[in-house]
This record gives sequence, C-alpha cells and structure tokens, in this order.
Amino acid sequence: MTNHPSTVLIAGATGSIGRYAAAEAIRQGYTVRALVRDKARAAKTLPDGVELVVGDLTLPKTLAAVVQEVDAIVFTHGSTTSERDVRDNDYAGVANVLKALRGRRVRIALMTAIGTTRPGVAYATWKLRSERLVRASGNPYSIVRPGWFDYNQPDQRKIIMLQGDKRQAGSPADGVIARDQIARVLIDSLRIDAADHKTLELIADHGPEQDDLTAVFDSLTADPEGPLDAAEDNVNLPVTNEPETFRQDLATISAGNNKREP
Repeated sequence: MTNHPSTVLIAGATGSIGRYAAAEAIRQGYTVRALVRDKARAAKTLPDGVELVVGDLTLPKTLAAVVQEVDAIVFTHGSTTSERDVRDNDYAGVANVLKALRGRRVRIALMTAIGTTRPGVAYATWKLRSERLVRASGNPYSIVRPGWFDYNQPDQRKIIMLQGDKRQAGSPADGVIARDQIARVLIDSLRIDAADHKTLELIADHGPEQDDLTAVFDSLTADPEGPLDAAEDNVNLPVTNEPETFRQDLATISAGNNKREP
C-alpha cells in the first residue's frame, strides 16, 4: 500500500463502536464522512467536524453518492445474533457498499467478531461471508475480529492481535477489549502499511496500551492473494455449496475487481 487515505466513510457511525471510530479518525486528521439514516439524531451523537451523509446500508440505491470521493471505508455496523438480521444488515451492508464502488479502489477496515469461523453458527457464517467479499474485492484491507466488549479491567489495555480464530468458547473467555481500542485499531489500520491484507482477532491483555501498533501488525501473517479465507483460518465452506445470494454477490464484486486498471 503506497497511498494513504485522507477521506474516510464510517458505516455504522452512530453505533457504539462507530462513534469512537469517527472521533478517532477526526483526532488522526482524516476528513470524516458518516453514513447515517437520520441527520438530526446523528448530529447529537457524533463529534463536530464529521460530515453527515444520508443513506441506508440495506438500500443499494442510496449508496452510490455516499461512496463518492472517499478513499477509505470503515465498517463498524452490527445488528444482533439472529441469522436473518446479520444476513440482511451486517452482510448485506458490506456487499452493497462494495458493489456501489463499482470497482473503484479504496482502503477498507472491516469489523466482524471473534469466533466468526465457528462451525454451525449461522449468524457468524454470514459475517465470514462478508469477510470473503472484502478479500475478493481487490481492495487493500484489514479485517478486525474483536473480542468481548468492555469486559477488560482498567489495567488491561495492552493490545493483542491473534490469528486462526482458535478461541471459540462464545463467551468473554475468548478475550476482551474496550470499545475505544477497537476503534483505534480500525483507524490505525488505514495508515499502517503492515496492516494491509491482515485478518486478526483483537483482544487486550494486562499492561499499558502501545503508542505505535506497527510492530504488532507486522508480526501477523498476510492473507494470500486469491483464496477467500484468512491465512491461518480453518474454514470448510466450498463456494459451490454457498447460498445463491452470496455466490451472486461474489461474482459481481470479483468482476469489478477484474475490470480495474492494472
């Protein structure tokens, strides 16, 4: 990654992570655009300096103008643990934005969740599918799978990045992390070259928070070009057996990647 972004779109900006992400992006000097459904409501929760743009992740026709003139997109949106909700909101939001880009290259930071690869967990599998679309899009990206929000102790601020998604208890035993730290990692990933094409589980350990996360990102294995899954994940989801919705989205987004100028 050679060109660092300057204008960031936050999807899910009024949510519990998105608010922190917007504030962190402002702090780091980005021009910040927030995707919102209600400007008046969003203005009460987002910091000064954030441009509010109206759109809906579930309505593709509202997104074309929203993604214009941004060179980074941070996905912090999330719904419930209902398969339908995650499919129709979390997954569809990523798919719709990627299609709205029409092959234009941007830097992406996607938040999903620790345990995304757990077999037999339907809602998690739709999060995994959104990750696959990001990898297939051809954009530079970081995929961040945070542990359980806000269960950390006050002295538990050291940022730890894991890979392979091996912690699958489905409880805070998998790891904990503060919301502001999730936002910091997402925004930091936009400017740290070592974060590109990295998929990680994010937790906190006892100790102070690091000033610079470059070395932490650098220690991770990059996802290989071509495969849809993360470098160290163990996933058995053949595309031929995937739902038609996903296969169509994958074909459209992959085609947009292939049409890019070399």
